[in-house]
Amino acid sequence: MKNYLLLIAIFLCASCVNSSQDTAKNWQWRGENRNGMYNETGLLKEWPEEGPQLLWYFEELGEGHTSVAITGEKLYATGMHGDDLVLYVFDLTGKLLTEKIIGKEWDTNWNGTRSSVCINDGKLYIFNALGTLFCLDEATLNEVWTKDLLTEFEGENLMFGMTESPLIAGNTIFMTPGGEQHSMVALNKETGELIWSSSGTGMVSSYCSPLYIADQSVPMVVTWLSPLAIEGASRDTWYDNELVAFNAETGEQLWSQTLPSQNRINPNTPIYIDGMILAVTGYKGGAWLYRLKDGGKTAELVWKNDEMDNQMGGAIKVGDYLYASGHTNNYWFCVDWKTGETKYKVEEIGRSNIIFAEGMLYCYSERGEMFLVKPNPEELEIVSSFKVTLGTAQHWAHPVIYQGMLYLRHGNALMAYKIK
Repeated sequence: MKNYLLLIAIFLCASCVNSSQDTAKNWQWRGENRNGMYNETGLLKEWPEEGPQLLWYFEELGEGHTSVAITGEKLYATGMHGDDLVLYVFDLTGKLLTEKIIGKEWDTNWNGTRSSVCINDGKLYIFNALGTLFCLDEATLNEVWTKDLLTEFEGENLMFGMTESPLIAGNTIFMTPGGEQHSMVALNKETGELIWSSSGTGMVSSYCSPLYIADQSVPMVVTWLSPLAIEGASRDTWYDNELVAFNAETGEQLWSQTLPSQNRINPNTPIYIDGMILAVTGYKGGAWLYRLKDGGKTAELVWKNDEMDNQMGGAIKVGDYLYASGHTNNYWFCVDWKTGETKYKVEEIGRSNIIFAEGMLYCYSERGEMFLVKPNPEELEIVSSFKVTLGTAQHWAHPVIYQGMLYLRHGNALMAYKIK
């Protein structure tokens, strides 16, 4: 009997380890649900005055704004040298294992890589700003297949290049070429073959990485689409952007909501929590909360907040409150999730990317400061901060937390801080 129980214990432990390893082998931008929430424990609740310990850094990534992607053993990052898209592979100590030119990259404006690497079942999926999707074997880095989505599906590139990070659910990869013929496409992740295409409406991709929702009666993919640019339009022109949901199995459009702003740039992945979808965008757009109805086939507006117009930094829900920065107004906001009421707005942090782990907010500001913030619906509570001194150009890459390490990317520099 004791031997039998011992075997069961060993089996259960092995199952837990294998499950953990399987999770680590699948990675997408901003975490499992694309909501910026990282499941880490034992993290520091306060940093030293000079900031957490910088364990290693690498300053030859080239131009780019992408976040890192991590498996159990390796870390992946992309950058642009010349006009080449280069993939870098590190071990978790920061040792460069290899680098490889994958294709061409965006050198027209705000140069560099945009889309973060997606790791899934032994494959790497990389999307460049020119609209080409690459699938590589993770072990060898050999190309498995490649697709020029804009050419094949008659899409139209954007002013600042395609930006979405690939979304995979099951055996399907979802991408948004946009245009007259195809709004979104679903591809077989193993072969790149077309599974379905949603009918085009003339709307184009809107820099957004889509969201997969599985717990409604109809599994769906939700993303932003935007109208074509208006020739001769001023900065005060308003555009009717759309939040759109597609049936993940057929490509049928389930519903759309018009969300106007003074631009066509909507990079924030929608946030889904318990039947509610939050959409946030900049340029005086604001935040909208919708309730899914009829098993997800329709969506009704719950509230709108005009002030919290976060452009691309994301928002985090903690308890009954949302935390995010504004764009046009440059404030830091706390908003009531149930009512949309602004609880407070302050200027200390400014525009920033935000993630969450073990009860704390991690805010990486466009000014190059990293803040550790305790969520507090009554006032901004900054616990610690430090200045990011390495790197180049804009502070736009979203931070990543993995196994007690905080990974920051600033242009050509990748930094790993010990926060556990």
